Amino acid sequence: MRGRSFFRTIQAKLIMVYVLLILIAMQLIGVYFVSSMKNSLTDNFTKDLKARAEMLSILTADKFGAGTGAEAEEDSASDSLRGMVNNLYISGAEIQVLDASGKIITTSVPSQADYVGRRNTQTVVSRALQGISDNEEYIIGDDNVRKKVVAKPVLSDGKVVGAIYIAADMKDLYATMSRINSVFLSGMLLALTLTAVLGVILAHTITQPIKEMTKHATAVAEGRFDTRMPILGNDEIGQLSLAFNDMTGRLQGALALNEEEKEKLASILTNMSDGVVATDEQGRVILMNRRASRLLGTAEPEAEGQPLGELLRLEPDQRAGLAEGGAQSAMLRLEQEEGEPNIVRVTFTPIHRREGGAAGTIAVLQDVTEQENLEQSRREFVANVSHELRTPLTTIRSYTEALDDGALDDPQLASRFVGVIRNETERMIRLVTDLLHLSRFDSREARLRLQPTDVAEMLEDVADRFSFQLRQKRIAISVSVGRGTGTAWLDRDQIDQVLGNLVSNALKYTPEGGTIALEAEINEEGMLAVTVRDSGIGIPKKDIERIFERFYRVDKARSRNMGGTGLGLSIAREIVKAHGGSISLHSELGQGSRVTFTLPPGKPKGDEA
Repeated sequence: MRGRSFFRTIQAKLIMVYVLLILIAMQLIGVYFVSSMKNSLTDNFTKDLKARAEMLSILTADKFGAGTGAEAEEDSASDSLRGMVNNLYISGAEIQVLDASGKIITTSVPSQADYVGRRNTQTVVSRALQGISDNEEYIIGDDNVRKKVVAKPVLSDGKVVGAIYIAADMKDLYATMSRINSVFLSGMLLALTLTAVLGVILAHTITQPIKEMTKHATAVAEGRFDTRMPILGNDEIGQLSLAFNDMTGRLQGALALNEEEKEKLASILTNMSDGVVATDEQGRVILMNRRASRLLGTAEPEAEGQPLGELLRLEPDQRAGLAEGGAQSAMLRLEQEEGEPNIVRVTFTPIHRREGGAAGTIAVLQDVTEQENLEQSRREFVANVSHELRTPLTTIRSYTEALDDGALDDPQLASRFVGVIRNETERMIRLVTDLLHLSRFDSREARLRLQPTDVAEMLEDVADRFSFQLRQKRIAISVSVGRGTGTAWLDRDQIDQVLGNLVSNALKYTPEGGTIALEAEINEEGMLAVTVRDSGIGIPKKDIERIFERFYRVDKARSRNMGGTGLGLSIAREIVKAHGGSISLHSELGQGSRVTFTLPPGKPKGDEA
């Protein structure tokens, strides 16, 4: 398996390609060289045979007679030709001298002496006897050895008188070619061996930097950006290493910037006052910040993967609109484990891809409970003011019309009607005065004139102020000041108004024969605590939380008949808050009420508010 993987490497491919290129080149050179060498040797061999045959044909031309002669002369000529043939020795060759009829006169091979007198019928011989000088061919001898055959005509006075036949053995030529091939093959094997070694070295010089770069690229992919490629030269590998190091540095900077932006975005999402929920293409939750988890009462791991409509508890028609991309906003009432439900406004924004289409949805959740409550309070406030003003105005109009219709002529009736109009007018003046007072506190325009005030004296003054009404209802009032409660820094007029409102309420709702107590002490926190306690009818528990709201009345009809505006406790709370204190009410139905407000007794630092 390892060997198979090696042959798939660039190093092995480079070595094989390099060796194959050298092998093919040497094969082509070898084929061309051997072929050229063979042709050259063969041509030289053939030319040598032809030259010898030409020379022999010239030498033997004079030995042939013009006609028939004496037998002694013919024997002498044959001996002479035999001597010439033997002197013209060619290794491994047979030389024959033929007469004009093709009969063998003599031969250079003693073992073929019996061929003398026989006709040589080979084609080259026939062509030579016809006067054709260029005659050659290849034959296979009896010993299966290839031979080169050359035949030349013998001319005397322009006539063919005979022929020279030479059949040379090519064994030495082919032996020489075999030795040349062996030398060439040995050289080729040696060259291939050296080429393979050089190929390994060359491939190593190329692939080793690639291996190093692969190792460094793997390290970069794993997040280790401190690794750097060594630059060993200015060649292509060196330039690639330099570019890789530059890319690594840029990538490290880009990822660091991306992580920083990601952390910023995560911090922004986490600390946003609005909830954010992101979904994928299928509308399933993939991201939810902390604020959204609190509003929805669901942890992010639990919400991940849920459909957005199910998470937000949307109605079926709202879910259908969200799926079709038509829903842009919705108002939700999310039930809480404790307290009233939260009112949440959800705004849906699609996430668009660059190439088109939606990649998901962003839902922004805004807790508008306070805004809705403020809006509801504003509506109730406008309605209450309108109602409070309309009632006396209607009464004034009715009595004015009655006076205009003739009641003015009756002195007794006119006096009563004018008294009613005066009372209703005073009631409206008190209402407007209280509203202006609250408005100044809301706009922070009311300035406190802090001065040292004797707490006991202040409580006694309040008790004296209501002494007449208390005697009329036979209600006993007591003043109690704790030890250490002497002088406090406060706005005497404002606190007198607070105590007046509290005592007035206690007086209104305490039946005849009841009691009212004014108490002051320094509590455990070092604050001046002033309490107004009564034995009146008390307040139901369901109304205690809203008793300090503007225009809120427990018994609206009875309170209005008593001349109350429903703003007394609201004004008292604003005055106490302006002093830096707090106010609270404890009451049980039928057992009376206890209102306590605390004030900082010491002189404030810096200028007075």
